[in-house]
Amino acid sequence: MTVRIETLPPEREKTLLAAYSGAVASARLRTLAVFVVIVVLYLLAGWMAEVRPLTFVDNIQNFTAYIAQILPPLTLANLPADVAAWYWGLPKWLSLLAETILMAYLGTLFGGLAAFGLCFLASANLVRSQAIRFCARRFLEVCRTVPEVVFALIFVIAFGLGPMVGVLALAIHTTGALGKLFSEVVENIDMKPVEGLTGTGAGFVETVRFAVVPQVLSNFASYALLRFEINVRGAGVMGFVGAGGIGQEFLVAIRNFYYSDVSAILLLIILTVVTIDLGTERLRHHLLGREAHA
Repeated sequence: MTVRIETLPPEREKTLLAAYSGAVASARLRTLAVFVVIVVLYLLAGWMAEVRPLTFVDNIQNFTAYIAQILPPLTLANLPADVAAWYWGLPKWLSLLAETILMAYLGTLFGGLAAFGLCFLASANLVRSQAIRFCARRFLEVCRTVPEVVFALIFVIAFGLGPMVGVLALAIHTTGALGKLFSEVVENIDMKPVEGLTGTGAGFVETVRFAVVPQVLSNFASYALLRFEINVRGAGVMGFVGAGGIGQEFLVAIRNFYYSDVSAILLLIILTVVTIDLGTERLRHHLLGREAHA
């Protein structure tokens, strides 16, 4: 059995090839134009931010020299004693580190609860009133636009030094960040359960409780755990402005040139963040995997 391949008339084939070549050339021109715009913006941003690559290269040895200074003198022959001398303040540092983790936990908890309550009001598929959605979304934007450190500085002036300042700053920023993520999850739910409950006369609270929350709870928990990881890092920085935690001790060590203390505290923070990241990552994957098989 032979297969006959139809061929186009020469004029028609020539017209199609010309159109195809023109489309390819136009696509390449657009890609080149986008690339040129990106490069120009990149150079403009570098110029306005006073980025000087040559200065960076000329002074990179200062950074490496500082790293060499903060490394402790550890020897294999006397390793236990050297490590003990390096971590002479371990009990105090662990106490401050626990304070930092508690700040992150409380900030995530309070911010997550506020975001949970506001995300439904900011969702277009649940709230028809544009005024309510507008107010809820703008409030969340204000909360997440201002950095945590700025909130912490304001609260230090208002309430004084202490971990409560860090908790408040983290809670406000977490409200805005999680509120945005939660509302996007809500806007992507299956609306059939919502329509079914609404059709039976259920109110807004009942509809959210029985039709929305069961669909989004796993994603909410996953995002909250991710935010907790971020807040642990943020809580470490809060100490730089007097909000308590390990960051304040870290800043003191840097300012007083306690080089070995700087490296000891820095390594302690890194190990803590890595441990929390690994734990929450496994928990997030478990929650998302369980939701996928549900």
